Amino acid sequence: MAPQSSAQIDVNDNIVTMINIYEVDPDKQEDLMRLLAEGTEKSMRHLPGFISVNIHRSFDGKRVANYAQWASKEAFDNMLRNPEAQAQMKQFGAIAKSVSPALYQVASVHAGE
Repeated sequence: MAPQSSAQIDVNDNIVTMINIYEVDPDKQEDLMRLLAEGTEKSMRHLPGFISVNIHRSFDGKRVANYAQWASKEAFDNMLRNPEAQAQMKQFGAIAKSVSPALYQVASVHAGE
């Protein structure tokens, strides 16, 4: 089991969040989650500016969401230029039927009492 997440969600931070939704055949969901976790442990988490990755699976087995945080847009862009990261992203995309990444900034945070 992976360690507890150190995701930071604070409207006052300048952290960049990449949310990537992969659409997969249900029989490929576990494979993609495993590859995402292995890729994170092997290389992504060792790149400058990496903060955290959280991997979510849909109950219907048709989607995997990757919630990744980077210290800045520059750190994120540097990751995109990293040859090892590029190879991993191609591997992730090869399993998926579609990939929908987008960068986000926290706009508001609400918590229960």
